[in-house]
Amino acid sequence: MTIFETLLKFLLISLATIYTSTFVLLRFLQNRLIFEPASLVLATPATFNLPYQEVWLSIPNSHKQTEKISGWWIPQTKGNSKVILFLQGAKGNMAYRKNSYNLERVAKLYQLGFSVFMIDYRGYGNSQGRFPTEASVYEDALIAWNYLTQEKNFSPEEIFVYGYSLGGAIAANLCLQQPQAAGLIAEGCFTSIKDMAKYRRRIQIFPLNLLVTQKFDFINKVKLLEMPVLFIHGMKDEIVPVTMSQRLFAAAAAPKKLLLIPNAAHDNLAQVDSDRYIATLNEFFDQVVNQHSSISQEFIH
Repeated sequence: MTIFETLLKFLLISLATIYTSTFVLLRFLQNRLIFEPASLVLATPATFNLPYQEVWLSIPNSHKQTEKISGWWIPQTKGNSKVILFLQGAKGNMAYRKNSYNLERVAKLYQLGFSVFMIDYRGYGNSQGRFPTEASVYEDALIAWNYLTQEKNFSPEEIFVYGYSLGGAIAANLCLQQPQAAGLIAEGCFTSIKDMAKYRRRIQIFPLNLLVTQKFDFINKVKLLEMPVLFIHGMKDEIVPVTMSQRLFAAAAAPKKLLLIPNAAHDNLAQVDSDRYIATLNEFFDQVVNQHSSISQEFIH
């Protein structure tokens, strides 16, 4: 064997080792590429002049220990039967910066007359627990749902589930478990983690069917939903392409709506065109509450 052949063999073995090691790391640690939790909470609903109560929910972990989930219950001062369960995205926590976009969204929902319940998934904010996984955030969403139905005594038909970004996939999973929910609102959502991996292109050299374990398969779950769904997306979103909400909308059964807002990015949609955002939400809620069957239409502005 020549020196060239020896070097070539060494290079090929080294590349194969690097490829295999990278694949293994991505497969078993990919939740750390998906979730971006922050522990410091820099605002509360009071920052936005909202009344709220701090809530702690107990949940057993896989080691049969009890962990605590931190939540905020933001009730309307006048009693009503309108409530939203708000499920946040992958980054930060309920309020990881003072100008919290999560709380701005919640303030607008409150403005529409809804009480709102929001949580930090385990590993986020003040919630306890290990680094989150797809399975753990699904469990957390169900615990939040149970709080509304069992502690607050809301019926499923009175609860809308609002999922932002990654929270949309979590919300869709919850709505499959709770098909009597009033409806689903999905803002800035992707179709699946596998599709996001293809979009980013950096890891397409790996067999994605074998690589992806944290699936968040919104596109296939939305096909099974039998409730009204409103999709919202900013047309300048560089994190999640707007085509993904368009695909989700196409896959969903009626009744459904799609609101696309020009010049809005991934996290500022409710600020760029607040009036249209609120008007579309209000129309969606009203039509669901009034049980109109004619809300299957596309809103592109």
